Amino acid sequence: MTTTIDPNFGAREALRLLGPYPDNWVPDHVDIDHNVTIVGGSGTGITFAFALRRAGIGRVTIIDEAEDEAHAGVWLNQARMNKLRTPKNLPGPELGLQALSFQAWYEARHGAEAYAAIDRIPRLLWAEYLSWYRQFLEIPVRYRTKLVRIEPANGFFRLHLEVNGIPQVETTRKIILGNGFVGAGGPYVPSVLAALPRILYSHTADAIDFDDLRGKTVAVLGAAASAFDAAGVALESGAKAVHLFSRRSEIASLPVIRVRGYPGAYNNYYQIPDADRWLQALRYRQFGSTPPTDAIERAIAFPNFHLHLSATWRSAHEQDGRIVAQVNDDVFEFDFAIAGTGYFVDPAARPELADFVHHIAQWSDRYEPPSDQGDEELSVYPYLGSAHEYQEKVPGSAPYLKDIHVFNPSGFVSFGLPIGDIPSIRRDVPAVIERISHDLFFADWALHEARITSDNVAPDFDTSLYADAVWKQKVPVT
Repeated sequence: MTTTIDPNFGAREALRLLGPYPDNWVPDHVDIDHNVTIVGGSGTGITFAFALRRAGIGRVTIIDEAEDEAHAGVWLNQARMNKLRTPKNLPGPELGLQALSFQAWYEARHGAEAYAAIDRIPRLLWAEYLSWYRQFLEIPVRYRTKLVRIEPANGFFRLHLEVNGIPQVETTRKIILGNGFVGAGGPYVPSVLAALPRILYSHTADAIDFDDLRGKTVAVLGAAASAFDAAGVALESGAKAVHLFSRRSEIASLPVIRVRGYPGAYNNYYQIPDADRWLQALRYRQFGSTPPTDAIERAIAFPNFHLHLSATWRSAHEQDGRIVAQVNDDVFEFDFAIAGTGYFVDPAARPELADFVHHIAQWSDRYEPPSDQGDEELSVYPYLGSAHEYQEKVPGSAPYLKDIHVFNPSGFVSFGLPIGDIPSIRRDVPAVIERISHDLFFADWALHEARITSDNVAPDFDTSLYADAVWKQKVPVT
């Protein structure tokens, strides 16, 4: 007799032992559609949805402008690494329930020995795990739903959406922006590339047809992880040659963020003085983003890969359908260029924030660094509160900003980690949930006060339960 092993048994048992989810305790309000709207339906969004459910906060919706699950988030789209860059045992979406972790999921399907054999999590397996997580926990995501505009109202927001291309307005009390780099600002394209015809270049954020690069000479600008990943895929797809250009004299190799990963710094980072948080962000900018060793090895394994150091593009123009670039004193010709140049952060670049972006406090509004520590790019990062909420540039000018929680890379200077990535989940998701719970509870305190002081509840028993046990003093016989 063959016994079928249920790979979900451990996760199902963990939920059973946890007990039923709390009932939604947030009072309904007329004309309010949602208590919380989560923008972004990938790993961040579904993790928040699960955490809110465990906190008894209902009427939560997740929206994502992607066509479907396969096109949401980065893992099956912009991400091109073979393996994640974080340790395989880093706490993540399981939120303390180990049976929901990647390790438990993987071992239930492939065994403990197979898990022990991998050094880091393969990217496609991580995407598969997140899909399982969403489906197993029955977390719905509304795809093809684009956030166009956030309009502050009296104690709530009107969300102007495009649902399947049709304009629609919904209302919500809280917003979580879990929409990644794009939600923080957008892809950074150097001006030297931006002046070229669009068909001649892409950013790593784009959907690049690497098969179309077969037999072509490709330039990659940038030397962080995404640049090496793009170079590797282009070479694996049959590019004739790939030239990667770095402005630095050597590839960044010192992972300065990793130094601050121990519990003391990790748990207390937000309370570090502004001057020190600024200095840490500046150090990261100065040392650069470190590509993983295997990303470099993936590219240099090809003899037709060429690395250019201290190589800044001075100019570029189109000639006969190709790119002619001057790099230092040399001239190169390419069929296509890829900008692996990262992303910029600037709330003013996000059209959905246009109604109130001038009220959002930025780091330049809260901290003035010494003259030798100035950095224009860091200065426009939003200065976030302890629960990742926007803060007012002028106190009292926009009190509704506290109800928008920013869980994307905008939070880097304030919290010291790439917010939205796995390392930020364990510390910051609970902090945001706690604040949302607090705010929703005390916003309706009068209703809750009436509820918790009410005696409008059926008694557990009546006096007949103990009537026979009541001591009765015997009347003495005279």
